[in-house]
Parts: sequence; structure tokens; C-alpha cells
Amino acid sequence: MGKGPGLYPDIGKKARDLLYRDYQGDHKFSVTTYAANGVAITSSGSKKGDFFLADVSTKLINKNITTDVKVDTNSKLFTTITVDEAAPGLKTIFSFIAPDQKSGKVELQYLHEYAGISTSIGLTASPIVNFSGVAGNNTVSLGTDVSFDTASGNFTKYNAALSFTSTDLIASLILNDKADTLTASYYHTVSPLTNTVVGAELSHGFSSNENSLTIGTQHLLDPLTLVKARVNNAGIASAVLQHEWRPKSLFTISGEVDTRAIEKSAKVGLAIALKP
Repeated sequence: MGKGPGLYPDIGKKARDLLYRDYQGDHKFSVTTYAANGVAITSSGSKKGDFFLADVSTKLINKNITTDVKVDTNSKLFTTITVDEAAPGLKTIFSFIAPDQKSGKVELQYLHEYAGISTSIGLTASPIVNFSGVAGNNTVSLGTDVSFDTASGNFTKYNAALSFTSTDLIASLILNDKADTLTASYYHTVSPLTNTVVGAELSHGFSSNENSLTIGTQHLLDPLTLVKARVNNAGIASAVLQHEWRPKSLFTISGEVDTRAIEKSAKVGLAIALKP
């Protein structure tokens, strides 16, 4: 995180990335190439069971304007236009999905030394309005995330979060699902030299009275090879091995096993990302 508290989604993000990012049971493949005019073209495909999904995306950066366009196998066109630093600390994001006429949205993000604000509104007659804000500094921050449906006149989301950050530790407390779920997360850097990290996430559902706990770690075997592992209270153990065999080109293999039912087949996922 840079100077200031950042935006609301940044709270607890490092712990979530440690525990959930790159863990998957599908087969994925992506190739990125660059045209002479600087346009990045990425072709990707993923196999989920008996289904194969593919998409092609392009990214063009012109000064402070970034345009992302993606087409998937369902003939949907995803477009995002980002204007960075139109004013100091301000970012404007316009997005829509064709042919969905109700998908248009405009978002404004503002980053300050002691605050981070994001607000968005749907481009419809009765839009959903979202506001999230974080106040604090690099050490302590407090934030909220609220959505209001103007069509029904109801709040569809109201969340709150608290974060504490030190040189080697990040702890957060997040209240989600309209104050029905409380999640505490912990991220601790053991060794920056080997990128050795441990983390945990504990969630409690008030209406269901159920708890869930996930513990994970990661470690660099060498400068190009990262290994991750996690286990949860349901007895599901997972591991990831990721190797950067050339700059920005990653080979990732992951596995998952139910320790309470060893006789079941383990799930294995594979992801290959190629960039020049």
C-alpha cells in the first residue's frame, strides 16, 4: 500500500491474496503479445469440468487514459476506460458490458494522505449508488462500504472495516453481509528476504452461528519459485507451486485434498501465463 490508507478493498487484501489467490482446480492458459503501437493483446482459456471458456482482451495506454476491452465466448463485450490523475489523486473509471444496457457504471476514486474515497453510480433510470470511504493513515484506518438501490429505496449493502498496519504485520476486522458476518484476518511477514509470510482468517456468522478458520503460509524456495499452503477447519488442505520460468511468465500448479476423506480424488489445477 502506498502513502495513505488506500481504498476500502485494500483492507485485508494481503491476507486474502495469501489465503485464496492462485488456488484453483481448473486448467487455465493465457498468452499476451504486444502490437507495434503498444496495444497488449491477451488470449486466455480455461477448462472447468466439461466446459471450456475463452476470451480475448486488449489494453491500450495513451498518456493517462487506459482502455481495456474483452470479448468472451458468450459474445459479451466488456469495456473499461480509466482516466488516471485527471486531477491530483483522482481517478475516473467508466465501464459497461454489451449488449447489457443496464451494466453501464461510472466510478470516481480519490486518494489522499489521510483518506481514500470511491463512489460509483449505475447509468440507468433507477441506479444503484455505491459509496466507500477510508480515513486514517499508513498505520490505522477505518472504513465503510454502502450501496443504495434507488429503485427499491433499500440499502443493498452496508459494511465496515478496521485495519492496523506495522512494518511486518497487518491485522484487519471486517463486518460484512449487512452486519451478519464478522471476519478477522492476520498477515505477518516472517522473512522479507525469502518472502516468508504466515496468515489467518477467522469468520463468524451471527445468524448461522457458524465459524470458519483458514490458515496459510508462503515461502520462496528460490528467487523464481514460490510455494504456498493452506488448511481450513473443514479439513481441506491445499498447496500451490508457482515458478517464473522467464520474466512475467508463470507456471502454476495447485492441489487440494480433503484430509477427512482421503479416499476421494485430489483436485489438481494448472495455470500457464506467457508474456514476452
